[in-house]
Amino acid sequence: QVQLVESGGGVVQAGASLKLACAASGGTFSRFAMAWFRRAPGKEQHLVAAINRNSVNTIYGESVKGRFTVSRDNAKKTVYLQMDNLKPEDTAVYYCAADVNAILYDVPTTANRYDYWGQGTQVTVSS
Repeated sequence: QVQLVESGGGVVQAGASLKLACAASGGTFSRFAMAWFRRAPGKEQHLVAAINRNSVNTIYGESVKGRFTVSRDNAKKTVYLQMDNLKPEDTAVYYCAADVNAILYDVPTTANRYDYWGQGTQVTVSS
């Protein structure tokens, strides 16, 4: 059983930065593709960023390209999301997710590819 625990959310002003972390336990983290999704109030869930098993490949949602950076530390079993130049429209609950069946260079972009999810962390950006 894989467990994912997010941290690092909070309330910030527009233009600020936050760094989210997602710590995994159970399974072999280096074999997981990892992703961050978000869900804003009243809206559908969207992919924010995803990263393959060895950090060679990353994918970003269009609205966060150039502002957010996904990274991982397989030794620490943790995936990160560095969020810079935050905007009010980034306000959402952010979830990390693990695809435990991903092949090495695969970066899944759809939620149904991910097997395990964290509980979410709230990010609120005020204008």
